[in-house]
This record gives sequence, structure tokens and C-alpha cells, in this order.
Amino acid sequence: MKTKDFRQMTNEELNEKLKSLKVELFNLRFSHATGGLKNPVALNTTKKDIAKVKTILRERELNADKR
Repeated sequence: MKTKDFRQMTNEELNEKLKSLKVELFNLRFSHATGGLKNPVALNTTKKDIAKVKTILRERELNADKR
């Protein structure tokens, strides 16, 4: 997902997306460990999406404190 798409989401939607991404990462790691992962790039993509969501949430938190 693009960062622009994440920025259009509300904080509640971002938190839900973060939870689902963490579950997805867990499942991907499990599949990788058992040798059933077809696309290993999905691990890195999911990690980067988690980082994007966390960064946007933190930016919003810091901007709310300044106001």
C-alpha cells in the first residue's frame, strides 16, 4: 500500500490495519519457517507497511501535542 493511502485513513482505521498487518506478518513468518512461503518478498513488504502505519500514527500524535 502507498503511504498516501495510509494518510487518508483515520487513526482508528490505522490501528485496525496495524493489527491485521501484524497478524499477516506472523502468518508469513510461520509459513517461511515451515518452508511453505511462495513469495519471500511479502515479508519485507509487510514489515515496511507496519513501519509506515506506525510512523503516521506517531506523526499525528506529535502534531496533536503541539496544538
